[in-house]
Amino acid sequence: MEKRSSEIARKTKETDIEVSLCIDGTGKCEISTGIGFFDHMLEAFARHGLFDLNVKVKGDLNVDCHHTIEDTGIVLGQAIAKAIGDKQGIKRYGSNILPMDETLVMSAIDLCSRPYFVMDGEFTSPMVGEFDTQMVREFFYAVSYSAAMNLHLRIITGHNDHHKIEALFKSFSKSLDEATMIDPRITDVLSTKGAL
Repeated sequence: MEKRSSEIARKTKETDIEVSLCIDGTGKCEISTGIGFFDHMLEAFARHGLFDLNVKVKGDLNVDCHHTIEDTGIVLGQAIAKAIGDKQGIKRYGSNILPMDETLVMSAIDLCSRPYFVMDGEFTSPMVGEFDTQMVREFFYAVSYSAAMNLHLRIITGHNDHHKIEALFKSFSKSLDEATMIDPRITDVLSTKGAL
């Protein structure tokens, strides 16, 4: 089977972004966004989901990190949608409960072509490094709507914001890995409608 992959580029007055993604990868990545903690989160996403991911971003960080993180979410979502294509044979659903030290998070995905996003969880620190914690919600919202996926995230317990954010990225990647897996029993798309 040919590996499912995509390349997406998006340039605006605020950001210049290039993303290449291979769903059927091994976790190799090269990430450069200009935001160290964000790079770390995208590396965790790639490694724990076993996706090959290259992300190159030039953003208006002289303003703040908002446009860089949100627009990267938009492009990553587009790359996911393009890589999985017509969704023939995929499991469609994925979920994961992931612990990280004192933190426990949950994620659940439906690759249904109907975007919806729910996140239940808060952060106590305004920043982790140069990463605005408000941008966690904005990033995943952008991914979910650009990929046309239903995405639910929940922080069940935790105190350390670094742990909470990292656990969310890892849990999301594990859920996406499961949802995009090919099941040989599914000969078309997993829907009673006959289309996703």
